[in-house]
Amino acid sequence: MRKKKRLEHVLSTDADLERRTGEITTYVELAKEGENVDAELQRELASLGDLIDKLETETLLSGENDARNAIVTIHPGAGGTESQDWADMLLRMYLRWAERQGFETVLYDYQPGEEAGLKSATFVVNGEYAFGLLQSEIGVHRLVRISPFDQAKRRHTSFASVFVSPEIDDSIEVVIKPEEIRVDTYRSSGKGGQHVNTTDSAVRITHIPTGIVASCQNERSQHKNRDRAMSMLRSKLYEFEMEKKREATKKIEDSKLDIDFGSQIRSYVLQPYRMVKDHRTKVEVGDVDRVLDGDLQPFTRAYLLARRGEKQ
Repeated sequence: MRKKKRLEHVLSTDADLERRTGEITTYVELAKEGENVDAELQRELASLGDLIDKLETETLLSGENDARNAIVTIHPGAGGTESQDWADMLLRMYLRWAERQGFETVLYDYQPGEEAGLKSATFVVNGEYAFGLLQSEIGVHRLVRISPFDQAKRRHTSFASVFVSPEIDDSIEVVIKPEEIRVDTYRSSGKGGQHVNTTDSAVRITHIPTGIVASCQNERSQHKNRDRAMSMLRSKLYEFEMEKKREATKKIEDSKLDIDFGSQIRSYVLQPYRMVKDHRTKVEVGDVDRVLDGDLQPFTRAYLLARRGEKQ
């Protein structure tokens, strides 16, 4: 079914390209005849350029799991409310990004902060190449701004970490022994509705040998939450093992491709100037609001080009 969907996407894209180029050719012919079609022609050219950029980005996604859905986990760093609010801003950014891509998102776990923001959040992005596109986000994200929580209006620096793993299906076997996991149940909190919060239906599963944790609280049934948490744990363990294999075989890479979980990959500066800078690819974007509203295309594309070893 995944292959069928991918082929259908190729065919529909081919038809779309043919239609767009045909319309552009028509506008060019009308312009030659003296018709004033400059606005329409510029609009079609810009639209075609966006589509070509998107298609070129897709050609860079050739990893084993790039085409899979993505499981995204966000944790605030030290700093209490400041970092928790920043983590919540990142959650909104990725949800808006997914919406721009036409992807579906499901919030599996949300732990609200004490005053604002969140302590942790896990959600799934369902869409073609979701994991491949979101790999560029793995790492620590830094925010510099005038704190809305500081009455003295001082500038604060906040950190939050993002981890992304591919959602794996039943065709890939990941063995989890019962004695290697600890299952805890607790009462749901946050964005779940009034009925979710009345029983200990939330489930947290810890894989003892690795310390990897998966939790789910968005379902009313403890059984369903356990199934979803196990599915997430399988995916995280799979990516954990794949990462160990990559580290054992890969050569020393350029520092700009360092995507370890503890690395600072990107800075979002709101004060004293406004800019988002990716420290691996050196890409800078001045429109911070647009980035925080989900426009991650410049960073994704630059990362994928760098991963392939090309210079922009």
